[in-house]
Amino acid sequence: MAVLMNKSSVSARTVVAKQTRSRTVSVIVRASQPSAESVSRRATLGAFVGAAALLTNSSPSLAAFGDSANVFGRVTNTSGFAPYVGEDFALLLPAKWNPSKERDFKGVKLRYEDNGDAVNTITVISNPTDKADMAAYGEPEKFLNDISYLLGKQSYAGQTQSEGGFAPDRVSAASLLNVSQETDKKGKTYYQYELLTRTADGDEGGRHHLFKATVSNGNLYILKIQVGDKRWFKGVDKDATKTFQSFTVA
Repeated sequence: MAVLMNKSSVSARTVVAKQTRSRTVSVIVRASQPSAESVSRRATLGAFVGAAALLTNSSPSLAAFGDSANVFGRVTNTSGFAPYVGEDFALLLPAKWNPSKERDFKGVKLRYEDNGDAVNTITVISNPTDKADMAAYGEPEKFLNDISYLLGKQSYAGQTQSEGGFAPDRVSAASLLNVSQETDKKGKTYYQYELLTRTADGDEGGRHHLFKATVSNGNLYILKIQVGDKRWFKGVDKDATKTFQSFTVA
């Protein structure tokens, strides 16, 4: 899917994360005879996501389940988010979203979907790379073209007129709404994007996509969040943004 990059719609601002005091909480993780390096990375991620959870009064015991599983018989997580710690990454997940076994792309490490609408998804992808950092991929706009396959491809191959904002013979379009870079305290750079995709059938009014990518320990990590445009403006944007901002890689 081609991505429209209008200079007027691209903001090259750098996002500066707010510093907060960290506190220790218990986070449920599973590992079999982890190495010292792995334990160190998990401890770092656990501390980060634990601190983020405390900022939203999240119950750490829900990290492995989420309120949607109803493990405890009643909703105890009043913040609406539960911390998740993976092998080398951590993030806050909306408590009412469910884990999904679907694997849309190669290297999917985590996939969650909205309990109210399966169109809304959170996916973390990790694949080996020979790049040392994000700068090796070039400018953010160039890297976006490299991962444009994550937006899907047009399957219709017939002829159409240029109408409704679509180019001739196209029934789908993607517009770049925002692009930025973020550098954490350890100097790790993240490329960040917000896009809107539309199709001629007008389903859901389109899809909002948030992407966040970084390189660590020989792997390229990508967070992909998709939300239906109608749901986006009905409040799901808050869930998506919170998860997007919380994503970190060791």
